[in-house]
Amino acid sequence: MDFFDFLVKNSVLVLIMLASGGMLFWSLVYNQLSGMNEVGPQQATMLHNQRDAVLVDLRETKDYSGGRLPKAVHLPLSQLSTRVGELAKFQGKPIIAYCDRGNRSRMAGRALKKAGHTEIYSLAGGIEAWKTAGFPLEKA
Repeated sequence: MDFFDFLVKNSVLVLIMLASGGMLFWSLVYNQLSGMNEVGPQQATMLHNQRDAVLVDLRETKDYSGGRLPKAVHLPLSQLSTRVGELAKFQGKPIIAYCDRGNRSRMAGRALKKAGHTEIYSLAGGIEAWKTAGFPLEKA
């Protein structure tokens, strides 16, 4: 069996390998372009407690009523571009953006970077990861 036969007989596995590699590569590129790094709940708590990091809840108002991370600022992603100036008073502090599962928060990086914030993080797994870790929520 030569290499070409191997590829044909295992085409599904080859496609899965290429797709997963592409997704990993895209994730690295996207994080670089967005200017954000991901942190888990423990790292977010440390940044919040030790460096006074600002927690920014990007969930829409309808998703927000179930609770939020302690002392989080609510700024829906759909309104971020017009309301990002509200975060100007936090200039120089780390910003930790989060949503339900971490997908939307990664989209906020460019807007936050454009507004002058330099240390921007996304909470990996969002508020769901926070709850799974057993960390407290406060009423919205």
